Amino acid sequence: MDDNGHSPSTPTSSDSKTDSEHPTLDVDRARDKAKAVSSAIYEMIGTHKGKVTERGPAISACEGKDPQHFYMTRHPWSVYDLSEDDLKASFQRLRDALPKKGWKIVDYGPNNSDAKSLSLTADSETDRFSVKAVLVVSTPTNSHEKDPLLAITIVSGCWQAPKGTDLNSAY
Repeated sequence: MDDNGHSPSTPTSSDSKTDSEHPTLDVDRARDKAKAVSSAIYEMIGTHKGKVTERGPAISACEGKDPQHFYMTRHPWSVYDLSEDDLKASFQRLRDALPKKGWKIVDYGPNNSDAKSLSLTADSETDRFSVKAVLVVSTPTNSHEKDPLLAITIVSGCWQAPKGTDLNSAY
């Protein structure tokens, strides 16, 4: 799923205030939905050891859309302060759980970083969200990772702000 909530083959519609492709949703409700998705992903990871970053979902403009009327949510966070083996097991639990919980894994394997970190991307089959998980541990091309972690980014598709919403104060 791209930043606008489309699979590569889905055509985008024109920018208009009545864009039916992008549901109207209050910004606070969009943040709540992103938090709920993040909580579900955390439960799939299945570890309550370690630490989790605390930052909440942010609102950003949708690429190619009118930033006064369309926005998306992003919620990056990570699990850290665990052994590499615990992080690897957490990543595998997430990979196994996603399809059982209504997510389609659309990309899996080493990423393009110098470390060739293992990553996966999955799209929800029931809501307008994608998750990207990156396992940052030692690899053959990065023999000693100083700060191992499991990085998670939850991204929504584009939402249309309700009429009268000032998105400038939300960004």
